[in-house]
Amino acid sequence: MSEPAWIRHAIWWHLYPLGFVGAFPAAKPPAPGEHRLTRIVDWLDHAVELGTSGIALGPIFASRTHGYDTTDHYRIDPRLGDEADFDHLVAEAHRRGLRVLLDGVFNHVGTDFGRYRRAIDDGDADSVGWFRGRPGRFHTFEGHSELVTLNHRNPAVIDYTADVMNHWLGRGADGWRLDAAYAVPEAFWADVLPRVRDPHPDAWFVAEVIHGDYTAFVAGSGVDSVTQYELWKAIWSGLNDGNFHELDWALQRHNDFLSHFAPMTFVGNHDVTRIASQLRRPEHVAHALVLLFTTGGVPTIYAGDEFGYHGVKEERAGGDDAVRPEFGTAAPQPDATGRETLNLHRYLIGLRRRNPWLHRAKTTALQLDNRFYAYESRDGDDALIVALNIDDAPMRLPVAELTGNQAQLVGGTAAPPAEIVSEVVVPPQGWLVLRPG
Repeated sequence: MSEPAWIRHAIWWHLYPLGFVGAFPAAKPPAPGEHRLTRIVDWLDHAVELGTSGIALGPIFASRTHGYDTTDHYRIDPRLGDEADFDHLVAEAHRRGLRVLLDGVFNHVGTDFGRYRRAIDDGDADSVGWFRGRPGRFHTFEGHSELVTLNHRNPAVIDYTADVMNHWLGRGADGWRLDAAYAVPEAFWADVLPRVRDPHPDAWFVAEVIHGDYTAFVAGSGVDSVTQYELWKAIWSGLNDGNFHELDWALQRHNDFLSHFAPMTFVGNHDVTRIASQLRRPEHVAHALVLLFTTGGVPTIYAGDEFGYHGVKEERAGGDDAVRPEFGTAAPQPDATGRETLNLHRYLIGLRRRNPWLHRAKTTALQLDNRFYAYESRDGDDALIVALNIDDAPMRLPVAELTGNQAQLVGGTAAPPAEIVSEVVVPPQGWLVLRPG
């Protein structure tokens, strides 16, 4: 477990900068002189008021389109601004106590990447060796012709990646999300990361891994964490299908992961349909959020979800646009539903921050049915009991019978604060959090 100590308290506010500031898609791309990256500074106070402890940025380096077709890892995307804008953003984030996580695309590059152009246009042998395959037959990422796969066995690519990561950590970043890490040999990361950890021992590294053996990937690659897509899927699927057995199974696997590392948990990000659109019943957004903030891991909120934004990802060109919209220069005044969602985020983030032990907490089912789920999240002597009811009838939770003790109501649907109970009734479509003992 190599993670830095500060990650125990981390709650990320995640945003996709190119969309957030209206730089992509755009009929006319903004010029560097517009300094749009600094618009994010206007939202940092919102991130603080929300209760988060860091901002997780999508790609900000030079590219032609969506940011994942990097053309120069050492240059801020000119549609966002320049290096001075980056320095300003980091300084303002750190002044507010916010960490900064960068998004590094090291599996593939765009077709305007300098080495690729030299390989194609000049036939430069050294540059050809940077890529898998051969000119005219270079490998691409998942069939996207504009994304050319790097040759991760080439020592020059290893050196380059480590140098890029060190460069931006040296300019103030606090860690890296490693895009499409699942497509990169684990041995590559095992070569790169020690070269980065040595000068930056307090940095945190999370790999994008969608499926597979998470624990083996962490062990083989040397990353600190991976994206917990298994739990993400089980949360919305279990709620939609009225099948808490699926969710409990995923949480049992989650417990196994927590024995080795703390996964990055989420109910929304820039690559998936927003949780408010994914769930069939709007009441279940609350259940999804309760799960996110009362189970182990490193919670992450995708910007806009805290206002109840909707957006559906579609498998087509431009299919991500709906979940990557432009934001204004200041936080909006939400409607009644948005205010309720925002207040719930603030409450649950506050609960999480008051109980940082949840970072490594494991869950145990106390009562499990298709539409009713009560579990205990525990780390040592610290514990919370969570009850989720997605039925249209009230559900009884016999606390003392299940735990041998009474419990204090901490919060939830129509929950009298600080009441000591031996049993409770969870309202229809409701939820409760209790502290045992």
